[in-house]
Amino acid sequence: MNLPSVPPSAYVAAFASLAFALLLVVTRRWHGRFSTDGLQGVQKMHTTPTPRIGGLAIVLGVLVGYGVAHPGQQNLLGVLLLAGLPAFLFGLAEDVTKKVGVMARLLATMASGVLGWWLTGQSITSLDLPFIDPLMTVPVISVLFTAFAVGGVANAVNIVDGFNGLAGGFLVIAFAGLAMIAWSAGDTDLCLVSLTLAGAFLGFWLINWPWGKIFLGDGGSYFGGFALAWASVFLVERNPNVTPFAALLVCVHPVTEVLFSIYRRRMHGSHPGQPDRLHLHSLLMRRVVRPALIRLWSGDLAVVRSTQNSITGVLLALMSVPPVLLAALWSQQALLAAASVVLVMLGYVALYARLVRFHWCSPVEFLFIKPVRISVG
Repeated sequence: MNLPSVPPSAYVAAFASLAFALLLVVTRRWHGRFSTDGLQGVQKMHTTPTPRIGGLAIVLGVLVGYGVAHPGQQNLLGVLLLAGLPAFLFGLAEDVTKKVGVMARLLATMASGVLGWWLTGQSITSLDLPFIDPLMTVPVISVLFTAFAVGGVANAVNIVDGFNGLAGGFLVIAFAGLAMIAWSAGDTDLCLVSLTLAGAFLGFWLINWPWGKIFLGDGGSYFGGFALAWASVFLVERNPNVTPFAALLVCVHPVTEVLFSIYRRRMHGSHPGQPDRLHLHSLLMRRVVRPALIRLWSGDLAVVRSTQNSITGVLLALMSVPPVLLAALWSQQALLAAASVVLVMLGYVALYARLVRFHWCSPVEFLFIKPVRISVG
C-alpha cells in the first residue's frame, strides 16, 4: 500500500501546537496561579508544579491547521473543532478551577457526541454484530449509543493520561492508524484530517516528553479522546467496508484500561470513579521501570526519579503500535479484527496479572477464578 503524503495542514498544526505549548511554558509566571498542576494527589507522579493546559495549545494548533487545509478537509475538521467544544471547555475548566466533577465532564463529552450527530446527521449505525445491528437502525438508539461511546473513549483517554508522553503519544499513534485505514479505504480527506490531528498532538508531545514541561490536562485529553472517537465514527460511517472493530482496535488501550479499572474497583468494593495508583502504567513504573533504573544507575535515586516517568510513558504509548497495525491490516475483516480486540484485551490482563502476582497466569483465572486484592506496594 502506497503511503499518503503528509499534508501542509499537518506540518502547520504541529508547528503551531509546539509554538503555543512553548509560549504557555515561558509565560507560566503569568497564568501559573490558575493553570499549574500541584503535587498533591494520589495519581500525581511529577516532582515539579507544571502547567496543565496543554490542550489549549493543541486546539489552537488544530485551528491553525484548519486555516490551511483544503475545503473537503475543512468540513471534517470544522465539525471536530465545533462539536469538541463542550468536551474541551469543561475539561479546561477543570484544569483551571479544579472544581468540575467527573459526571459533568462525562456529560460534556457525551454532549459533544450529540452535537457531532446534529452537525453531520451521522451516528453509529452498525457494530458488525448480527443480533445488535437491527437496533442500531433506530435513530434514537443509534444517537444515544454514539454519545455513550464517544463519552467513553474521551474519558478513557483521560484515564491513561498519567505520565509524560503517554496519552499524547497514544493519540499520535492512534490518529496515524486512522489515517492508514482511511487511506486504504480511499477516504483521502479523512486520512489527511487524521494526519493533521496527529501533527497537532505531536507538536505538544515534543514539549511534554521527556521532561514534562507542560501537561495535556483534562482539556487536552477530553478533546483528543473526542476527536479520536468522532474521527472513528466518520471512518466507519463514510466507509461501510471498514469494520467498527478496526476503530475499536485503534482505541483498545484506553478502552481496556477503563473497563478493567471499573472491574477491579468493583472487586475491591470501591467506587468506579475513585482515583488510585493501580493503573497498568503506575504498576509498570513501580515494578519494572524503577527497579531497572535503580540497577542501571547503581541506586542514584535522583536520576531514577527524573527519568522513570518519561520512560514509562513512552513504553506504554508504544504498546499501542501492534493493535493499530492489526487494525490497519484487518480493517475490512470483521471477524479477524474482533478476534484481535479480544486477544489484545486478554494480553493486557495477562500483563497486569504478571505485575501483580510476579508470575504469568491465565487472564481468565486472574479475572474470575482466583482474583486477588491488589496493593500499591
